[in-house]
Amino acid sequence: MAKGKILAVVAALALVSPAMAGGDAEAGKSKSASCAACHGTDGNSAAATFPKIAGQHADYIAKQLADYKSGARQNALMVGQVAALSEQDMADLGAYFATEKGTIGKANDETLAAGEAIYRGGIPETGAAACMACHGINGAGMPGAGFPQLRGQFADYTKAQLMAFRDGSRNNDGASVMRSMAKRMTDDEITAVAEYIEGLN
Repeated sequence: MAKGKILAVVAALALVSPAMAGGDAEAGKSKSASCAACHGTDGNSAAATFPKIAGQHADYIAKQLADYKSGARQNALMVGQVAALSEQDMADLGAYFATEKGTIGKANDETLAAGEAIYRGGIPETGAAACMACHGINGAGMPGAGFPQLRGQFADYTKAQLMAFRDGSRNNDGASVMRSMAKRMTDDEITAVAEYIEGLN
């Protein structure tokens, strides 16, 4: 994808990114007990199948919770968790987890070079854009445009999400950006970039 097209996509997403109600981190902490079983008390999950949400952008967390509640994003476990949450509850939870510090894992040495090349340079042969164009050089994301923090995320979780975007079972990405990118990646390329992201900081 040409640089001009990437900038156009970023600008478009910035315009459609929903404005969430301001969250209260202290209130969010008091509401987070049910999150701890899967995501840890501070948002650093101990299981690679559950994402780390510590340090994630508040609005992104709130949007994902809202998407689970509306059905825009599917997950049987999360549907039950969000059923009773109000918009303010979601904003408060987002505000709380955003204040926590995410842990960083370790990249796989065997796929490090391939993963870094994709993250920083994309895949020119298929037109997949560099991940850092939206998620930043160090994986911090772009909260204003709705692009999440990736750094330190479990490789298993990142890989599962890329696969879901690729097969269309996850489709709550603005302007189909992630679905478009994932469709341009092979299984090995997805694995390599996911393993690189786990050690990114």
